[in-house]
Amino acid sequence: MNWIVETLRNNPSLAVFLTIGIGFLVGQLKYKSFSLGTVTSVLLVGVAVGQLDIPIPGPLKDVFFLLFLFSIGYSVGPQFFSALRGDGIKQVVFAVVVCVLCLLVTWGVAEMMGYSIGESLGLLAGAQTMSAIIGVGTDTLNTLSVSEETKQAWIAVMPVCYAVTYVFGTIGSAYILANLGPVLLGGLKKVKAETAELEKKLNQGSANSDPNYLKALRPVAFRAYKVDADFFNEPKTVTEIEQYLEGEGRRLFVERVRIDGKIVEVTPDLKISKGDEIVLSGRREFIIGDEQWVGSEVMDSELLDFPAEQLDVTVASKAVAGKTVDQLRSMKFMYGVSIKSITRGGVAMPVLAQFKLQRGDIITIIGLAREVNDAAPQIGYADRKSTKSDLVFVGLGIFIGGLLGAMAIHIGGVPISLSTSGGALIAGLVFGWLRSKHPTFGRIPSPAVWLMDNLGLNMFIAVIGITSGPSFVSGLKEVGPMMFLMGVICTSVPLILSMIIGKKIFKFPAAINLGCCAGSRTTTASLGAIQDSLGSTIPAMGYTVTYAIGNTLLILWGVVIVLLMS
Repeated sequence: MNWIVETLRNNPSLAVFLTIGIGFLVGQLKYKSFSLGTVTSVLLVGVAVGQLDIPIPGPLKDVFFLLFLFSIGYSVGPQFFSALRGDGIKQVVFAVVVCVLCLLVTWGVAEMMGYSIGESLGLLAGAQTMSAIIGVGTDTLNTLSVSEETKQAWIAVMPVCYAVTYVFGTIGSAYILANLGPVLLGGLKKVKAETAELEKKLNQGSANSDPNYLKALRPVAFRAYKVDADFFNEPKTVTEIEQYLEGEGRRLFVERVRIDGKIVEVTPDLKISKGDEIVLSGRREFIIGDEQWVGSEVMDSELLDFPAEQLDVTVASKAVAGKTVDQLRSMKFMYGVSIKSITRGGVAMPVLAQFKLQRGDIITIIGLAREVNDAAPQIGYADRKSTKSDLVFVGLGIFIGGLLGAMAIHIGGVPISLSTSGGALIAGLVFGWLRSKHPTFGRIPSPAVWLMDNLGLNMFIAVIGITSGPSFVSGLKEVGPMMFLMGVICTSVPLILSMIIGKKIFKFPAAINLGCCAGSRTTTASLGAIQDSLGSTIPAMGYTVTYAIGNTLLILWGVVIVLLMS
């Protein structure tokens, strides 16, 4: 045991990886619906490991924290800037209001309780579930003209207050928005009915709308049939067949044909007769039910052996950005192409006829390889699977952002700056937006962004836990149960006020209102709970814009709360 302890002290990087491994393991454990979550688990494991008194080099946590902040900015940048100048401005203003409420309520509670800057930062980070506040706040308080002993005391108490308030910050937010929220907005039954009506309204499209666009995440199928229905007593063209099959929201495509035993190229004027075989593509349940319309299904491996492709496409075309899904469907290049899903900022969007597309959205399209490849450049940029990341983009982005963030102005003798961490966040926003405008450079695959995000933040939190471990127990005695109660207030009051403001002032539909509140507070767990409660994906339409704003402002509040408390 002594050898292990000495090895960890001499090789602190091993202690960090030990903390990450056990922390992620504990974070995955659940009791019913309760889970500590990864970040809190990593922090607590780090505190336990820190009891071994392991010194960690300073630059280690800063490197990973900057990587985390850049990845956050990169992820939400397209939505952030699109919202500032688009239809999402109402949601932008709402998110700003919510974030200001979170800051003011926490500041008021901290002043009332006489908390130090360190306690205030921990309270804000935990109650608003924004772990990055600890890093940004640490950078800022290091610029204050106070003794080194005082700074270290503030830094030591931060993770204690964070850990005490974070659990309710996460679980409480989800409960308030998913359970109390519908009650405040008129009752769960009424909110569900309103949401169903809104979804029906957004589903309304043109007569030839493809139902594959009206329901989210419906897979596209290709099936072969032998033509023997009465409709084919006289030979019909491909165009006539597709018009014949169209109805009640159904839209199918003839993709492949065998005539007289030979597979022939499909053209709009190609005539199909009884006894021929065809391949249809479209929404699965309609194709399965089409035997009475066409003929019996056949298992023909040769007929079905053709290149179909599923491709992620980033929306970058001016002709597509701002259009509804229904309008996109009506464009000539979308013939034979179906939409499987739409994601915005990593969040799955409801695929509805009247859903508006934004630059930076990722659309997953399916169809014949030639049709998909023709449609992709018209929509934007084909995001073909690749493991390569543009590290030139990442390295220079963080460097430039950090330089700009380090610049300070002095007001009343107090230096004010974004800090290098705030600068990295802003750089991520700008570079992510540039990537959406010019998607030929700056590619960072989603798994790489996930790794930068999760590993970056949790490496930082692990170091915080290990270095604060020796003083954690004494700090917990110092803050006591009252800190937990203050965290409940700082979590609950802004959320309750936000829902009322969203209903009375902004006039949001209830589902959108709840999604906006979850996004503004950047609590993804709450979004899932809301959608489960309402049985709809509509709340996601209020989540992405507000999440982009909330993720930016709440992190920057780490700077502001230090200035307010000092």
